[in-house]
Amino acid sequence: MTTCTFPRKEFEAQLGKKITKEIEEKISLFGTPLESLSSDSLEIEVFPNRPDLISFQGYIRGFKAFLEISPGLKKYSLKKPEKNYNVKVSPSVKDIRPYTICAIVKDLKFDDEKIKEIIDLQEKLHITLGRNRKKVAIGIYPLEKISLPIRYIALEPEKIKFIPLESDKEMTGNQILSKHPTGRDYAHLLEDYDKYPIFIDSKNKILSMPPIINSRDTGKITHETKEVFIECSGFSLEVLQKTLNIIVTTLADIGGTIYQMTLDYGNKKITTPNLTPEKMKLSLANTNKLLGLDLKESDLQKLLPKMGYEYKNKTVSIPAWRTDILHEVDIIEDIAIAYGYDNFTPEVPNISTTGEESQESKIKSKLAEILIGLGLIEISTYHLIKQNEAELFKLSDEKKIELEDSKTEYKILRPNLLIPSLRILSENKDHEYPQNTFEIGTVFSLNEKQETGIKETENLIILCSPGNFTKMKQVLNYLTQQLGINYTLEESSHSQLIEGRTAQIKINNKEVGYLGELHPETLRAWGLKMPVAVLEIELEEVFELLKK
Repeated sequence: MTTCTFPRKEFEAQLGKKITKEIEEKISLFGTPLESLSSDSLEIEVFPNRPDLISFQGYIRGFKAFLEISPGLKKYSLKKPEKNYNVKVSPSVKDIRPYTICAIVKDLKFDDEKIKEIIDLQEKLHITLGRNRKKVAIGIYPLEKISLPIRYIALEPEKIKFIPLESDKEMTGNQILSKHPTGRDYAHLLEDYDKYPIFIDSKNKILSMPPIINSRDTGKITHETKEVFIECSGFSLEVLQKTLNIIVTTLADIGGTIYQMTLDYGNKKITTPNLTPEKMKLSLANTNKLLGLDLKESDLQKLLPKMGYEYKNKTVSIPAWRTDILHEVDIIEDIAIAYGYDNFTPEVPNISTTGEESQESKIKSKLAEILIGLGLIEISTYHLIKQNEAELFKLSDEKKIELEDSKTEYKILRPNLLIPSLRILSENKDHEYPQNTFEIGTVFSLNEKQETGIKETENLIILCSPGNFTKMKQVLNYLTQQLGINYTLEESSHSQLIEGRTAQIKINNKEVGYLGELHPETLRAWGLKMPVAVLEIELEEVFELLKK
């Protein structure tokens, strides 16, 4: 959750009424628990799925609709791009931080409180939507200090020279990452690249080096700032667009005028921001079934505007700044909030069921208990891997199962647990050793016999760093003894392991996995500094044995 503190006096002025006990209850029923209330301020909690409520302006917009003071979808006007209102995106950023979305907002009047609000919004968006700047980095600049048009390019670190914020001397890209406090905090986001991205104006003045820091000369808004240039950079156009929409609507609500910009990607041009609402069909029958109510179409026409939607002809218009609406169910959840959870009547279902943990789940818990007892740390990784990770692993095309329209850099279903485990080791290579980990999870392979064409298998992987074959065999011995299972080893080979230090694991004469030491080439490819021993087995045979 994100905690937000708003000034009470301005909050009440926007509502046109004092905060009473009824308003306090409404704040919590809106889905934002009221943490504290004083004569000067109120503190609320905003769930991670509602970053559009983080700013004071965004929260007031949503809450006034909920109270039916200003219900419905709020409309914002956009000015078309003026001459030179464009950003040229260089192909050099493609493999580093490939996308940017930009806008200009004019007619602003900043004071200390509004500057604080914008900086606070920027940082909270970095933490939430931006995943600590990994997915999204935001820059806001005084337009009067910038010469349009702007370029978004990548350069070698030594060619990047500017004075960063909170500094009084010029630094190169590498010096910023190693010597500047903010640079050190976020250095891990760029340290694996030969070039770093920068925004640069038509007079070759560097505006910033995303996702690290802005220039001191161009990256700080003041009381004199009347016009701002905003850029969001990252890996997903959709996430960047939502982020920018949250920022520009916030600035519009404090009096700004939004101007669009043209983004030139060479092979295509796009205009941003785009505040066109998304359309989604809503089934009244599904709504009533899920909520256990008997609503009519006329009820939906009253409830949906309370959550900031527009509803016509069984179609919902979704605000362009909402990041949490992915499915009809998300809209139905908002209908429940608008209806009021306090208005639902609890009922005990007229059925009798007995729940029980599955045998497989019990066995997995037992495995985890044994391995934790050995001092291993359990990890949990994504079901998806990146394209570059598949290339590092030299994964063959026939083993790749790619998503058709992935919204992130994670695009391929993991064929084993070794690839994501190597990612974890690589990301923690400079941390304290030993690093002994395990994971129990699902892996995926193509199989025509399955209904979906994809077989899902539960695997166990153990990694010890530093480790060797003997150490891993000792772990396997202890694990199988505790489970009462017999196994055999046969010399084998594996593309990522050392020849002669690799064995095939068999249970009941059936191959279930492998054990060995990572090859030096594999260690180099993943940037690992210590020898690593690994064991990975399919658990299907283990499940069958232990069930008996």
